[in-house]
Amino acid sequence: MHRYILKRLLMMVPVLIGVTFVVFCLLHLTPGDPARIVLGDLASPEDLARYRLDHGLNAPFLVQFGRYLFNAVFHGDLGNSLLTDTPVVTEILNVFPTTLMLSALSMAIALLVGIPFGIISAVRQYSTFDNVVMVLAMVGLAMPVFWLGILLILMFSVKLAWLPSSGFYGIQYMIMPAIALSAQSIAMLTRMTRSCMLEVVRQDFIRMVRAKGQKESVVIGRHALKNALIPVITTAGTQFGYLMGGAVLTEVIFSIPGVGRLMISAISNRDYPMVQGGVLFIALATSIVILFVDLLYAYVDPRIRAQYNS
Repeated sequence: MHRYILKRLLMMVPVLIGVTFVVFCLLHLTPGDPARIVLGDLASPEDLARYRLDHGLNAPFLVQFGRYLFNAVFHGDLGNSLLTDTPVVTEILNVFPTTLMLSALSMAIALLVGIPFGIISAVRQYSTFDNVVMVLAMVGLAMPVFWLGILLILMFSVKLAWLPSSGFYGIQYMIMPAIALSAQSIAMLTRMTRSCMLEVVRQDFIRMVRAKGQKESVVIGRHALKNALIPVITTAGTQFGYLMGGAVLTEVIFSIPGVGRLMISAISNRDYPMVQGGVLFIALATSIVILFVDLLYAYVDPRIRAQYNS
């Protein structure tokens, strides 16, 4: 098991380097001059040249990328913000817990709603409940998070005045953002759980368990669900990465001071180090979650645990 964990941790290194390189390329290919944005349109050519020289913007692309990668790997330094001149790591760490909390709450809602709905839909296949849940799941998959967020604000903040529409000062401020962010994940988990449960409940060992006189709750909960969990766990892990990325739009709509809102501001102002640092943090968090999901397989399926220990 320890060898497997070390192997997966080492595999995360080229993934993070690749993500950093892609973001670096995209930022440098987009039009715009960071020096002009920071200093303004009235800045003299001498001031612009001095700013580019001080921040290394005149260096070739590969040289800039090499410097950034060297400082990030060996010094843990992601550079300073071009706008505020403060360390990128410091600014991201100040807001990253908010994004992580929003994503975790959305994932919890998706698991608590999606998996039970999927189980009930599989047990009561083609019933009214199943048909309604599948229609809602398709609507949830097709509904953009920003549109749902605006609808929730209009309903529960403007019309009913039940919940605050923006900010982050308590749990009541996270209810609508978490619901909006978790809608697509709920739909995905519901459909995946239903599909996996339908496949398992038709197998021979389930018929044998029922023939032994076991209660239906035991058949579904202990035998069917446990054997259907592997694809569901995989879906949940990938959905958490989606939630981390989807939090960008959600934080802007609900004015939540997280990594997403910080990155949108950095993109608008061509703040290269801040955008790269935000993407790197999200990629690292997603990679860690996927590693945790792989380890969780071993506790769900003894056959996988035997492979890890071999």
